[in-house]
Amino acid sequence: MRRAWFLLLLGLLSYPAKAQRPNLLRQVLRHDSAGLGRVLARPDFYRLQIQYTQIRRDAAGQPHFRTYRYHVRPRQYFYPASTVKLAAAALALQKLRALAATVPGLGPDSPMLTDSAFAGQTRVQRDSSSASGRPTVANYIRKALLVSDNDAFNRLYEFVGPAELNRELARLGLRHSRLLHRLSVGDQEPGSRHLNPIRFYADTAATQLLAQLPARYDAEPWPQLHLRGEAVGQAYMKGNTVVPGPLDFHQKNAFSLPDQQRLLRTILFPETVPPAQRLRLAPEDYALLRAALSELPRESRHPRYDPAHYPDTYAKFLLGGAGLTPLPPGVRVFNKIGQAYGFLLDNAYVQDEAHGVEFLLSAVLYVNADGVLNDDKYEYDSIGFPFLRDLGRRVYEAELGRATSRQR
Repeated sequence: MRRAWFLLLLGLLSYPAKAQRPNLLRQVLRHDSAGLGRVLARPDFYRLQIQYTQIRRDAAGQPHFRTYRYHVRPRQYFYPASTVKLAAAALALQKLRALAATVPGLGPDSPMLTDSAFAGQTRVQRDSSSASGRPTVANYIRKALLVSDNDAFNRLYEFVGPAELNRELARLGLRHSRLLHRLSVGDQEPGSRHLNPIRFYADTAATQLLAQLPARYDAEPWPQLHLRGEAVGQAYMKGNTVVPGPLDFHQKNAFSLPDQQRLLRTILFPETVPPAQRLRLAPEDYALLRAALSELPRESRHPRYDPAHYPDTYAKFLLGGAGLTPLPPGVRVFNKIGQAYGFLLDNAYVQDEAHGVEFLLSAVLYVNADGVLNDDKYEYDSIGFPFLRDLGRRVYEAELGRATSRQR
């Protein structure tokens, strides 16, 4: 009996191990020692994380995904900046859809008037960029996603509220994310928990009230994510004073790279996500999100954007470099970017329909050589934007080469 067990064990040990799947992302990075080399030589210094997902369609046209990662650490903190706007946009539509179930006539284009009821809050009654001249959820979403407008995000945050935002992030399976504050207004507790009163109307004259939300206070405890590295930098500016020591981010927004890509996939390919983790949206809600994610600023009618100030790739860091380079002909990018405190991010789905190319690519890096935050001395232009542009192009070129080979 012992001999039989020995022979079985010997056979298992001598059986050839299953070959590991090659990491195609690392292969792409390894073949570029010039454009990407400076950052790749010091990935920890630049807090670099990259997640790349191949998409292949079967004979029935159904998508299949295969993900590759480089230095991705879901618990390693980075400041997500404006990438959180995608979550707020999707969940604002979901909340509006739920309200509309009991309020006939309520929709994304209903005039939305915001009042103030706590210190630091501001009112919004008019919006000249909207087709109706009134603020709406749809117009806020377009502004937040097309050119990353901060006030638009803040209005969506006030509508949904952090408690509901964080509950829904957890339900969607986004386990390393939290939304705790407005953007660019110095928002912190208790103000970040106080939400403005909001009214929705059926008419642009704002005489036929459809629904109203009173001033609210979200008292639920913030999500406990147990992230690493939430103390960032060597010093930070507070006014004109340099404060030695890192800036504490433990009560600021967080949105891990895998969570960002998962949310984008949930919006673009909802049928590939478990039903319990899908957004509760109608087809027209998905269409609004997808259009806002992919449109170039000059293609938008409301709001309108001057191409001189908002070039085509203004909000396209991957492949476009934030206005450095046009997108390749025939390429559409559905994405959300972020830029703050020296962190640069892009969470994108790239599609070249004519050549059968489509993939997901998300990346973050930190470009702050002096280690001082809030001094506006970041290497966005010299290192960050060129790196993201070149990264997107290298992956696109690799995908295009494979697609061309398949078609031969």
